[in-house]
Amino acid sequence: MGKISPISIKYTIQAKFFAQGLVEKPDVIGAVFGQTEGLLGEEFELRELQRNGKIGRIDVSLSVTDSKTEGIISIPTSLDKSETTIIAAAIETIDRIGPCDAKVEILKIEDVRGSKREYVVERAKKLLEEMSSQSPDFREIETAVSSAVRTARIIEYGEEKLPAGPEIDSSEEVIVVEGRADVLNLLNYGIKNSIAMNGASMPQTIKELSKSKKVTMFIDGDRGGMLNAKDAIKTANIAYIAKAPDGKEVEELAGKEILACLRARIPSQEFLDLLEPRKERRGRGRRMAEEKVEEKKEKNVEPEQDSTEYLEKIKEVFKEINGTRKAFLADRDFRKIALVQSSSASDIVHALLRNKRRVYALIIDGVATSNIIKTAERIDCKHLAAKNFAITAETSVNLIGL
Repeated sequence: MGKISPISIKYTIQAKFFAQGLVEKPDVIGAVFGQTEGLLGEEFELRELQRNGKIGRIDVSLSVTDSKTEGIISIPTSLDKSETTIIAAAIETIDRIGPCDAKVEILKIEDVRGSKREYVVERAKKLLEEMSSQSPDFREIETAVSSAVRTARIIEYGEEKLPAGPEIDSSEEVIVVEGRADVLNLLNYGIKNSIAMNGASMPQTIKELSKSKKVTMFIDGDRGGMLNAKDAIKTANIAYIAKAPDGKEVEELAGKEILACLRARIPSQEFLDLLEPRKERRGRGRRMAEEKVEEKKEKNVEPEQDSTEYLEKIKEVFKEINGTRKAFLADRDFRKIALVQSSSASDIVHALLRNKRRVYALIIDGVATSNIIKTAERIDCKHLAAKNFAITAETSVNLIGL
């Protein structure tokens, strides 16, 4: 921002002039005073206004090109808005500068106070930033205090001196986590019965705890967490497994996320079943199918089609969809009723319900979840073939592992 005039400038008149010859600054200023003299009466004589501090020093910048002169006239004023516009209109009546014909045009009338306000705002921002940087943030103070309190509440438990919450002995249940930071985060949200493994292998202290307490292992949402849980189940009496969302660690979770994960915990045996190798699942599917056939034989109920025949047809259909992650709904003659473009459980269930009176067989390039199996049974689908099967109760559907 330019220097502020002592006459308390409110507005600045910016005018452009063009002269048909060579002129100098005194010629331009003389034209401004001389050609407006007597035009508007004594009240608006520019010399008197300047003497009384109503207008400031008139500034002129000019340049000469091809013996012609053009430039800018700048007139600061402390008059009000209407008076300033009258002066500006009077300036435009100038038609000669020095010995040359000339033309003057008002470019703009700038509100200098607006520039001052902008200066004030920007300066205030900088001053506020300086003040903020000098004073500590309340949240930082709160975090530091609460962190110190949480750290003070952590105890060292057992011969291995494992980081643990203060209620590890008094609680009937124990939550096993992977590291000290996990214990701190659980303490932050009021969970005081956790203990850290402090490594990938299961400490003897936790093995002893698992003999007398119900243990839930709370793992990170990555491959390392899955492997730790699998190993822990083999070496200690782990009752439940809780898992953080994929890609997240226990120490990063907010309170609501921690509670949601603990509510969604599953029995350790079910967790192992979910990790069961694909070949074993396929074998289990085949065994279930064979058991179904045996049950029918025992009850002297003949299969609706020759088992070899429908198995061959299912294999033919599977060859078409293998690797596509699709699901094929077939009628009694194994003609296509619908082809689901995804192996998503919800998409397959919707397709089954839409065609519930016609579906005889369902072939999935993926996993048959318990929801899919229950829906197939409800609509009286006879055969369900899939790569893998979720754990489910006994069903009347003939399950075939592919």
